[in-house]
Amino acid sequence: MATQAGPCADAVTQTDLNLCSMKEYEAADAELNAAWRDLRDVAKQRGMSDSLLKAQRAWIAFRDAHCETVAARYAGGSIVPLIANRCMTELTEARSAQLRELAHTN
Repeated sequence: MATQAGPCADAVTQTDLNLCSMKEYEAADAELNAAWRDLRDVAKQRGMSDSLLKAQRAWIAFRDAHCETVAARYAGGSIVPLIANRCMTELTEARSAQLRELAHTN
């Protein structure tokens, strides 16, 4: 029985868990894109567009490499997509919060 809340609460098989974790990541990514769009407009007004873009590109590279490393501990296992997706989701949600905070800081 799954102990996960949300869309994966009823998932039982590893395949179901992997698919649900991908949906969770996709939702987090959509929120990140929304936060990015909001901050991008503010950044233009504040003259920080270039540094923001540079930071975001570096963050994406970090997130992807970090989650690949985290998942590599389970190489060859059917749980790899779940581990990678959860890592991506957690870091993406945290980054969305950072971007929202930047957008609302004077």
